[in-house]
Amino acid sequence: MSRTTLILLLLAAAGGVLVLSAILTVIARRVALRLDFTDHPGGHKSHETPTPYGGGWAIILSGWVTIGVVLLLAQLMPQAWIIDKFGQTVRAYVGGIHDRSGQMLIILLGGVVLHVLGFLDDKRPLPPLLKLLTIVVVALFVASVGQVRIAEFAGVGISIVLTTAWFIVIVNSFNFLDNMDGLSAGVGCICLAAFAVCGLMAGQVLVPALGCVFLGAVGGFLIFNFPPARIFMGDAGSLVVGYILATVSVLTTYYQSGQGAPPYALAMPLVILAIPLYDFVSVVAIRLVEGRNPLKGDQRHFSHRLVERGLSRRFAVLTIYLAAATTGLAATLLPGADLRRTITVGVMVLMVLSIIAILEAPLRRKA
Repeated sequence: MSRTTLILLLLAAAGGVLVLSAILTVIARRVALRLDFTDHPGGHKSHETPTPYGGGWAIILSGWVTIGVVLLLAQLMPQAWIIDKFGQTVRAYVGGIHDRSGQMLIILLGGVVLHVLGFLDDKRPLPPLLKLLTIVVVALFVASVGQVRIAEFAGVGISIVLTTAWFIVIVNSFNFLDNMDGLSAGVGCICLAAFAVCGLMAGQVLVPALGCVFLGAVGGFLIFNFPPARIFMGDAGSLVVGYILATVSVLTTYYQSGQGAPPYALAMPLVILAIPLYDFVSVVAIRLVEGRNPLKGDQRHFSHRLVERGLSRRFAVLTIYLAAATTGLAATLLPGADLRRTITVGVMVLMVLSIIAILEAPLRRKA
């Protein structure tokens, strides 16, 4: 199978899942309105009218069902028939899916647990510590049993601890980012597209395939969530989006040891996820400095700070989209990069974050 054919198949898969997700989003919205499963304004929330939940169901059903069907087909299709109809290359891909089906089922199970956790929190707010402990348990399960790990060269124990910490940060980053219409879903789509491209550049198939499936799942919902939003995904969706990004970022191969190339591409996930990480770190820092619980919601996110500077909510979201797209594009320069190019990418990311910091800085009051 040629690279062009693979890309076309991945785009077709993303488009098909997007349509499925959009249809499910419409259904979820109608059901939520009928059941009065809505998010009402007030407290730290910035929306002005009651808006139905349900987007999280559309995301997880479209993505998880698609992957489940692919895993089932990989188990049932005879190898001889695949070779006869599609050739050895496709058989190798199907064989790879078959071999990793156990790992994929564990990943899907972890996402279901976080989805249920978020759904319960959307119905009635759960204690932040309970949510955090559940994320930790899921991350430990996926890292230890599912063997989704980073830094395995440091040993199994350290690798599991680092992977768990990474999952905690990324899952919470996208949960934090879900504070304005279309923000978490849109940034999630941009990051998924960047990981899919980088996975293709690294010669992978699984990561681009997962990236495209999840891109379609989140993108179909985003059609109805872009400001002004007609439906929210709630924690049932934002926890899953963060979990998806954490999983894809760990599964991506950034560096092949023994090939003589410097491991600068290891910085790729930090570059792709620079914007949600910036929001997470800045919000936690502000809350800690003010002596407040870092896991308790407020309106101190940088999207809110951009609005305080005079941007409309839509322009604030679009500004963050552009910043995330810039860092995502910069990350595609890292595979095979030398030191000079890596430093250039790092400086570009710092410049983007500096521009955001300047834009969101408090206005100086005239005496």
